[in-house]
Order: sequence, then structure tokens, then C-alpha cells
Amino acid sequence: MTTLPAARLLASTRNQLGENPLWDAARRTLFWTDITAGEIHAWDEAAGAVRKLYSGPMVGGFTLEADGALLLFRINDLARLDPATGDCRALRPFRDGGTQRFNDVMADPAGRVYAGTIGQDAQSGGLFRFDPDGSVHPLFRGSGCSNGMGLSPDGKTFYWTCSTTNRIFAFDYDANTGALSNRREFYVADKEEEGTCDGMCVDAEGHIWSARWDGHRLRRHAPDGRVVAEIPVPASRVTSCCFGGPELKTLLITSARGETDPGYCEAGSVFRAEVGVAGLPRHVSRLTAGA
Repeated sequence: MTTLPAARLLASTRNQLGENPLWDAARRTLFWTDITAGEIHAWDEAAGAVRKLYSGPMVGGFTLEADGALLLFRINDLARLDPATGDCRALRPFRDGGTQRFNDVMADPAGRVYAGTIGQDAQSGGLFRFDPDGSVHPLFRGSGCSNGMGLSPDGKTFYWTCSTTNRIFAFDYDANTGALSNRREFYVADKEEEGTCDGMCVDAEGHIWSARWDGHRLRRHAPDGRVVAEIPVPASRVTSCCFGGPELKTLLITSARGETDPGYCEAGSVFRAEVGVAGLPRHVSRLTAGA
């Protein structure tokens, strides 16, 4: 395994629970949520400045809509946020027994959204698929804390993280229907040695970059699951990552504050790492056309 240079500070935000980094190439802007604080922030690459876009109910994850709006998955509803004006309006309620809130979401090439939830205990929570026709499909329940997701470059494999069991799973992905099948273990993490698997992204070589909560690092997994590299991060609770920058070769990394982080450190801030490999462009969702 190769240890790459440590991630460097991008924006000193010291969020309570920074999550769901999303790079908007058209705006050259990084968006992310501070879940516990109920806020969404944006970092503009040209200005190098951070601004707060939203304050309200907690946002567990969000996607970029095809028209440039942000689609927010909140505690018990979906909402639409205009990043230019800050205007936010609720679109539809969401109810599922045993669910606390949404946690980590991802759009696929067809504009569907896979949205995980955090349950009230290890036996509740699950993963849902929201389709552009307005339908909602429970894919499975009983995950406890659903977390990071990604698609392989060839569009045939869907990856999903279960933080409760500290496992990353792989599924066969049907691009025509969005169905997932043939669930299998991709990686099982040792909590004491490396922390808990959290958010993820996939690079153009088909490798997975997985954040480690209470692990001070990101780990890079080969397509067969092996850990081949890692990036130290100057925060204990590394929550997620995405690729950004003009060539999608910069890993942008969110974090949360941890009990073991010293008061002077930048835990909860956003970090960056140059990794020499490009990421995959994020897909846009298509759930609010005409809304």
C-alpha cells in the first residue's frame, strides 16, 4: 500500500458535520452540507471564498438537478434550492417507519436518485430509489446507517456503504431500470485499525476512494477491493470526498469535528489532495422538471 502526501486545507469552515461534497463544473463551485447545523455551504474556485447558501432543517444529502438547482433530501422531505438566490421550497414529504433522516444520496445517468437513510436503530433505515416519473422504490431496509455510493466507469457495478456493519457492498446495476442485484461484499473494514467506512467516490480507473470516520484518512480500493493507497487527513472524522477542479484531478474532502481532535486543528473543515488520476463527472438528477 502507498501512503500519498497528506491532504491540505482548502477552506477553514470547522463544520459540525460536513458531508456530501458535490463539485459543479459549470459554476466551478464546491457545495457541501453541514448536517448537524442545518446548513449548506459553497466554495467558489475563482474567488476562493466560502458562502452559506441555506439554513433550515438538516440536509442529509443533495444532488445537482439538470437545471442547476440543488435537490435537498432533508429530515422528512425533499426540497429545491436555487444556489443563486437562496430560495428554497419544499417539494414532497417522505415518511418511512424507523427513519431519522436521509444520509448520502447519488444521481445515476438516467437522473434517478439513490437515497440512503439513518434508522432509529441498527435494524431500521435503508436505501431508496427516486425515479423521474415521481415513483419511489424501497430497495432494502435494515441497514442502520446507509452511506456512500458510486458507479463503476463502465456503468455495470453499483457500490454502497453500510457504516453499521463497516462494509462496502457491490451490486450488478441495470442502467435501463435502475435495479440492483447480486449483492456481494466488496470490502470489510477493521474499525480499530482504520475507522468506519463513510462517503466515497470513484475515479476514472475504477478505483474507489473511501472516507474513514474516526480514521484520519481516505483509502483507495482497487476494483477487487484491495487497499492500494491512502491519504492522511488532518481531522479524525473524514466523512466524504469528490473529484473537482478543471481536470477533475483534485480530491475535495469533507470532515466533521471529533472528540479526539485538538481544539486548534481544522477538524470540520474542507481539505484537498492532488492524486494524479481523474475522477468521474457527477450525474445530475431529473426529479423536479416543471416543479
